[in-house]
Amino acid sequence: MLNGKRALVTGSTSGIGLGIARALAAKGASVMLNGFGDGAEIEALRAGLAREFGVTVLYNGADLSRPDGAGDLVRDTQARLGGLDILVNNAGIQHVAPVEEFPLERWDSVIAINLTAVFQAIRAALPGMKAQGWGRIVNVASVHGLVASVNKAAYIAAKHGVVGLTKVVGLETAEIDITCNAICPGWVLTPLVQKQIDTRAEAQGVAVEEAGRDLLSEKQPSKKFTTPEQIGDLAVFLCSSAAANMTGSALTMDGGWAAQ
Repeated sequence: MLNGKRALVTGSTSGIGLGIARALAAKGASVMLNGFGDGAEIEALRAGLAREFGVTVLYNGADLSRPDGAGDLVRDTQARLGGLDILVNNAGIQHVAPVEEFPLERWDSVIAINLTAVFQAIRAALPGMKAQGWGRIVNVASVHGLVASVNKAAYIAAKHGVVGLTKVVGLETAEIDITCNAICPGWVLTPLVQKQIDTRAEAQGVAVEEAGRDLLSEKQPSKKFTTPEQIGDLAVFLCSSAAANMTGSALTMDGGWAAQ
């Protein structure tokens, strides 16, 4: 379905981003991976995806917290893949603390990666998409782009910003064959969420499995984690012709969290 399309997925060496990269590659798209990790493991991942799906898979370890790091990543992708058709802004970090105790440097880093880098990447990608007359932008926001929880001020501010930015880009490209939509997952069992579960288990003196169940029970009525594969399938749908008239939308995949 996506044969010949060229995709960039930020934060795609693990978790949700990797699930999306795999789903796009499975449909025939060439993919630029991005993220941190062990160099040898990333190279094995890159080569494995290319071999499994028979597509071009490249890697750029750009630091998205750096000024215009995301813009440079987009430009490198365009140069090495010959253009960019699908941009998936997925990279994200988290810090948990009450507002009055929230470190200023952590606020800056969360906003830089979770929001500013999304803007930078879209800003760099749009001229090429407009020139070719086609593009798909998928922003991985969060259910926390729609509702709030305590102790996550920077993350929630950033994700609300991503949802708002998605709407603006959707409006600005509404008359072109370019769409911009946001996926808003609830709890997905990724390394980022696992770290929160481990911290919770240690603080409460309970087993990690019990901490995970308690986390789900508080917010997610389905009491099941969403999988990276499910989010990947939704991203593929948003790149398909069936979703050509969907833009500026924030789509939840949260087990009923935001419906409460």
